[in-house]
Amino acid sequence: MAGDQTLTALDWDAITTTTARLANEVRADRVPDVLVGVLRGGVIPAVLLAHALGVRTVRAVEVRHTTADGTNAAKSAAPIVANPTSLGDLASADVLLVDDVAGSGDTIARTIELVRAAGAARVRTAVFVVNAGNWRRRQRPEQMLAYIGTTIEGWVTFPWERP
Repeated sequence: MAGDQTLTALDWDAITTTTARLANEVRADRVPDVLVGVLRGGVIPAVLLAHALGVRTVRAVEVRHTTADGTNAAKSAAPIVANPTSLGDLASADVLLVDDVAGSGDTIARTIELVRAAGAARVRTAVFVVNAGNWRRRQRPEQMLAYIGTTIEGWVTFPWERP
């Protein structure tokens, strides 16, 4: 159910375990050339995965759908893109697009479009958490996302979001 007030707080142990598992799944399908993190929250998982995979090229792009921080924050009508040129030239690259959480699925869908427009030959996606309670795309998360850390119902916070 959208707007669920349930809060899941992940700790660093959960993040470390998720990073290792996702890295093994990605590695089994081929190590990508480039990782792209969705600013803000997806950059930390992208860097963690880059280290686990031995990939040195990490880029970031700002695509946001929530209008503020906090549990069940309001969303803009559509994802807002800032500075898509930060992706640079991804011509012929095998790209792993990484975000911390996929709620509605709109942000990741928009970011996939940007990565393809930058020339990527292959685009895979990895998210650490899917909030199934907010998912609203026709495709189920496992049809749209190549690698999923975990699925929850409700809001999630990550250790880097807490003091």
